[in-house]
Amino acid sequence: MSARAACRLETLGFAEVYDYVAGKVDWLVHERPVEGSRAGEPTVGVFARDDVVTCAPTDRAGDVRERVAGSPYPFALIISRGRVLLGRAPMSALEARPDAAIEEVMDPGPSTVRPHKTAEGVASDLKQKELRWAIVTTPEGELIGVATRTELEAAVSEPG
Repeated sequence: MSARAACRLETLGFAEVYDYVAGKVDWLVHERPVEGSRAGEPTVGVFARDDVVTCAPTDRAGDVRERVAGSPYPFALIISRGRVLLGRAPMSALEARPDAAIEEVMDPGPSTVRPHKTAEGVASDLKQKELRWAIVTTPEGELIGVATRTELEAAVSEPG
């Protein structure tokens, strides 16, 4: 809403008024409070776990492979110093070239979802594409975590 509209609402007695310039989607992505009939639906951001192996582009594949072996995911995510997601390195790539820098074996620009997407919608997309995980990032590309299809499906199948 415009600054003028926000000001007008304040003059009408509304206590919490926001002039949020970035827009509705940005508001939702940053998990700001919402109202309405769909406000209570679980979102993928709620299920994003930060237990995925992350590394820098210059890390050695063999070193990362050892960390991935003890991880619940068969891949590592390559991030910048600012946690911007740069790529994904599956275990097969880490094993094939253990002496290479990760940036040489990673898949650049993996598909991601935003945290405000519904758990039901993301679970459905993952099922349709026969995928087990969704990588969740901010609109700026910063890694939030990984959500599993199993957890998303369980959340939407629970009564409630």
